[in-house]
Amino acid sequence: MVPEFGITRSLTPAAAQSAQAEMATVYIVDDDAAVRESLCLLVESVGLRATAFGSATEFLEKFSPQSTGCIVLDIRMPGISGLELQERLNAAGITLPVIIITGHGDITMAVRAMKAEAMDFIQKPFSDQELLDQIHLALERDAQFRADRARFESVKQRTSSLSPRERTVMDLVVSGMSNKAIASELGLSQKTVEVHRAHVMDKMQARSLAELVQMCILGDKHRPN
Repeated sequence: MVPEFGITRSLTPAAAQSAQAEMATVYIVDDDAAVRESLCLLVESVGLRATAFGSATEFLEKFSPQSTGCIVLDIRMPGISGLELQERLNAAGITLPVIIITGHGDITMAVRAMKAEAMDFIQKPFSDQELLDQIHLALERDAQFRADRARFESVKQRTSSLSPRERTVMDLVVSGMSNKAIASELGLSQKTVEVHRAHVMDKMQARSLAELVQMCILGDKHRPN
């Protein structure tokens, strides 16, 4: 049975919103039962949810890719190591921030984990506040990533509603070209370009050119390589 702690205490409005957003959870993966219990109690003491796993295998069996939050991961465990688990998550496209817990002899492995995009590594022994600070940063990072991703999906859907000609006009508009220059580039009348541009602004729900540019930048940022 996986221990799960869901006690919620009084938080400031901002902290409560962050902690409760999409039921964000701190996933603790450590083969030491005493460490798991201690970390879960620490996390729940500040009003956050925590779920503990005794091995990477157990985590992989029960974790949902749609989950939100962050992972606190011991780097040395029997079977699948923390580093191997992180690499598997990366390969699966799971973006939850990872905080590595490492012993004195694990620094080389921790550096490797950082290169694999772990958010941070904390060397044992560490203070409770040091870990909590990193957990809060990790939860904020995950929430921001998901908010950006949701905005990208919205922009992607709006962009898909554009006709091929409207998409071309939009690309030229955000590149900085004037209506007159676009008309010359595409062999259209300036009036036709203005109509296409108006349709683009309407379909993209952009209130200004600056907002349209920001949408295109967001789309480029999240578009797969």
